Amino acid sequence: MRKIVTTLLLVLFTLNINAQNRKEFFKSPNGMFLISSDLHIHSVFSDGEVWPSIRIKEARRDGLDLISLTEHLEYLSYKNDMNITDRNRSFEISNSMLKEEEALMVINGTEITKPMPPGHFNAVFIKDANLIINPDGEKAIIEANKQGAFVFWNHPNWVENRDDAIARFDKLHERLLKKKLFHGIEVVNEHTYSEEALALALEHNLTIMGTSDIHGLIDWTFDKEKKHHRPITFIISKNITKKSIRDALFSQKTFVWHRDMLIGKKENLLPIIDKNLTITSNGYYKKIVTIKLKNHSVIPLKIKYTGVYTFHSYGSLLEVPANGELLVTVKTKEILDSIEMPFEILNIIVEPNKNLEIIKTVKL
Repeated sequence: MRKIVTTLLLVLFTLNINAQNRKEFFKSPNGMFLISSDLHIHSVFSDGEVWPSIRIKEARRDGLDLISLTEHLEYLSYKNDMNITDRNRSFEISNSMLKEEEALMVINGTEITKPMPPGHFNAVFIKDANLIINPDGEKAIIEANKQGAFVFWNHPNWVENRDDAIARFDKLHERLLKKKLFHGIEVVNEHTYSEEALALALEHNLTIMGTSDIHGLIDWTFDKEKKHHRPITFIISKNITKKSIRDALFSQKTFVWHRDMLIGKKENLLPIIDKNLTITSNGYYKKIVTIKLKNHSVIPLKIKYTGVYTFHSYGSLLEVPANGELLVTVKTKEILDSIEMPFEILNIIVEPNKNLEIIKTVKL
């Protein structure tokens, strides 16, 4: 009994250390953790240009919680220079670099790389990549599922596979979906965003994913001097254990940060923005009240006010800077105790051509 209690205390202590060391991109709703992840990256163990250790160092610097080195199974760019007999090796190298007290986690993954259809699929939370190698793409995906993998379709809008860049299902995709053999779809890959992929995700209850698909250095592809960043999938998890994170992926509890946009289901994004956009009153002067809009997140919030009041110094379009604030004077016509302020957040996408709408109650 004492041993069990000691083990539980050690686990809780480790979780607490990891939670304290995590970078905060967005304030989390109470009782939830926002796990920052990039689950589609490569190293020299397939066709990437760096050793797995670089991927760990990049992830640490970017403040990520979770990565997976998803090496291609079907081709090895450096097979004349490297004798790769174990397809789990990049995971083993990267995982061995982790420090006990740090927040970063690595999960085993791979990329099943076939011509269209079905195209490229990532499988993460796998047990053994070697067993997934199969000339038949459907059989490879079936094996990944046998290992308990979370499987998602990569870059369905890739112009090398779709010359019109339109994400759509072929009959094989429909069969895989009917058998529940894949569970998510990349709506964002590297620099591209696909409205059609988002529509497929919403229609078929697929998890919305965004990844860097990085092959070179992160800084080569996403220029930090210009304040660019890799796409990040945030997984809304009950805690920071791998089991909870995996469960959240299967439950479609994600949203994606791409450029200055957030993309995800309304039910996932509404509590995030409610937590990260706060409005307080600075008091009245005559019948004009000054309110302070505070943004607690890493993205600017581009807002359209859709209510009945008018502002004294702004029009209906506002921008609250990332981790910043904006003072707005509101003409309420009479002195009130509170007002409701409805907004459309123009850089938060919940459906193709539809932005998140939110109503904030402000005590005056």
